[in-house]
Amino acid sequence: MSGGGILGTGTSALLTYQRALQVTGHNIANVGTEGFSRQRLELGARVSGVGGMGSGVEGLGVSRVVDQFVDKRLGMNISAEAYHRTMAEFSGQLDNLLADPAAGLTPALSNFFAAIEDVATDPTSTAARQQLIAQGQALVDRFAQIEGRIDDQRSIVNGRIGSSVEEINQLNRGIAELNRSIIESRGRSGAEPNDLLDQRDELVRQLSERLSVSTVEQSDGSINVYGGRGQALVVGQEPTELHVRPQGADPNRLEIGVRNGSTFVPVTGNMSGGSLGALLETRDSLLDPASNRLGRVAVALTDQFNELHRAGMDLDGELGEAFFARPEPQVLTGVANVAEGEPDLVINDIGALSASDYELRFDGSDWTLRRLADGRVLGSIPPGGSFEFEGLSLDLADVSGAERGDTFLLQPLRVASGLEVRIDDPRAVAAALPIEVDSHASNGGNARVRALGVDDPGNPALRDAATIEFVDGEYRVGGESFPLDPSGDTRIEHNGWSLTLRGTPAEGDRFELRDNAGAVGDNRGALAMAGLATERRLANGSATLSESYSELVSNVAVRTQTSKLNAEVQGQLLADARAQRESISGVNLDEEAANLVRFQQAYQAAAQVVAVAGTMFDSLLAAVRR
Repeated sequence: MSGGGILGTGTSALLTYQRALQVTGHNIANVGTEGFSRQRLELGARVSGVGGMGSGVEGLGVSRVVDQFVDKRLGMNISAEAYHRTMAEFSGQLDNLLADPAAGLTPALSNFFAAIEDVATDPTSTAARQQLIAQGQALVDRFAQIEGRIDDQRSIVNGRIGSSVEEINQLNRGIAELNRSIIESRGRSGAEPNDLLDQRDELVRQLSERLSVSTVEQSDGSINVYGGRGQALVVGQEPTELHVRPQGADPNRLEIGVRNGSTFVPVTGNMSGGSLGALLETRDSLLDPASNRLGRVAVALTDQFNELHRAGMDLDGELGEAFFARPEPQVLTGVANVAEGEPDLVINDIGALSASDYELRFDGSDWTLRRLADGRVLGSIPPGGSFEFEGLSLDLADVSGAERGDTFLLQPLRVASGLEVRIDDPRAVAAALPIEVDSHASNGGNARVRALGVDDPGNPALRDAATIEFVDGEYRVGGESFPLDPSGDTRIEHNGWSLTLRGTPAEGDRFELRDNAGAVGDNRGALAMAGLATERRLANGSATLSESYSELVSNVAVRTQTSKLNAEVQGQLLADARAQRESISGVNLDEEAANLVRFQQAYQAAAQVVAVAGTMFDSLLAAVRR
């Protein structure tokens, strides 16, 4: 009995430590396998129950050495690091473009206004006028170059969105397949398939790099995987297939969705975190606003400069024409629209323009206008109605037959790549004003001309001679009266021009306005155009052209610096999380070597126990034979 017990004890130890050596060897063999978690044979004493004596050792099972909380933290850090790294990459590219002292807009604006000042200094110089046209073309080219580079980045983002979605689909399929294999393996053996679990965890970590991920373990050993803001990616053994298509009316804007039969269900709003979330954020909050802010500067420059140039007079005595041309605000029609016609969108207040696109959506009864920069609903418009908002006017009179779900995308500021210089003849530069005004020599008061401007160049009586006379406490011209303003500056408007007189006139004082034809040395028009460089006409009168562009550069620079700092911080946190996981689940060759020696010695000792048991059994047989 004693010999049999010893033999059983030795045999159990031999088998158990042989298995322990196999587990240790498996760990050592996978020291370089990505995502491998070291395994451990759990040992337990075999109890016979006879006299309280044990009967050896047994392996209770092979388990992975993992900490679920550490693994979850690692996944979160992978997602956060990928997000901030991607944001830093694209914001850095945009920052380098906008702030480049040679390729940015600031030097081109400075050169253009310097050329205008040269014309103002010598308005008769053909060379100065030609240089103004050349600098205008250089400025237009610079706008187009910057917008083209932004479009290049947008194309790269779209390409990476498409490839990221395909990678996510592949990972979803891999996780679903591993779920199936894990369920089958557990059903066959009842043991945990550790290597399959490691492979699945590694795929989840790879998924976390592309999207923030959460998992829910099921009773059969499978896991459900949810991405972003709760979008189901894997449910049991079924992966979710994501698709990409152009969003609404804009072919350059991609959206992500799932197909339910023939219906495409958008889920772009659920995609957050990871590199994919950063790509969507880059497009929506970095590239699109940059295009719109650049376009706002372009619209302000072209429209305001054209207004002043049309109010001027060229070397031939003709009123100026538009110096620049720009595209009209874009209205893009939804691909599935039933409605006929399209809205009319017009810019009517440059100072109130917001750097955003807008979506117009029909809900079955009215059109809802939403600002895409922040998702704010600006108003509801009945069919055929009109609406004014943020420096724009919208008219739906030409839209008919709309059905629920019809959309229009309004892009009023995507103009920077389409600017043109319309003037090619230096003599056509309108550097003078078509009218002039003088005080009558007999005036007895101290009223003086403070400002003279052209408000309506199209007025046929603009250049007609006119006399402004002060009678009975008011200025009179052409049958119109203008009371003296207590502030000291009295504004008079007549025949498309405006005149501001400062000071106190005497009864009968007169001012004579006449045509300025032939005044080739007049530079008042050029001075007015040069003044645009310092006039605050943007952002509701709070910013100049250069300041508006500088605000764009500053916003991108701050975003870049923040993204780079966050990327560095998240990179260190990720390194710490990886190190913590490795300290728990990684294979330590020194530790495994020690285990190898320990288990080998235990195996040899167990073999010696078996040998002793054999000797005892032989001695017993010999005694019986006697």
